[in-house]
Amino acid sequence: MASATRSPSLVELVSELPGRVTDLVHAEIQLLKTEVIGKIKSLGIGAGLLLGAVIVLGFMFGVLLTAAILALSLVLPGWLAALLVAAVLLIVAVILALIGWRVLKRGIPPIPSESLHSLQSDVRTIRGLGKRGAA
Repeated sequence: MASATRSPSLVELVSELPGRVTDLVHAEIQLLKTEVIGKIKSLGIGAGLLLGAVIVLGFMFGVLLTAAILALSLVLPGWLAALLVAAVLLIVAVILALIGWRVLKRGIPPIPSESLHSLQSDVRTIRGLGKRGAA
């Protein structure tokens, strides 16, 4: 009597191999797509929440500035208190802009000039143009 389940022969297994490999590749690609889409969704949601937090912090900064103006208005006239807070903000902005400009100028042009100069010197030395006593 033959068994209920028969083992596939070697020929059958070899003939099924390309189809199984294709199915495996398709399944792996689908898994990859699903994982990447999930991560991109998480990144988008996280970025949106961080942007919302930055916006709320901007509103909070405005409230703190208003509180500073109101506190100063107890000692000075309201218009002078607002002008004083605006002047302090302007000074801070100018200082930050000057520091940023200096840092930016250090990066302009974005060419590694020191490395290029060193490389050119090495090339001249290899060619024999940088020997001792040469002008």
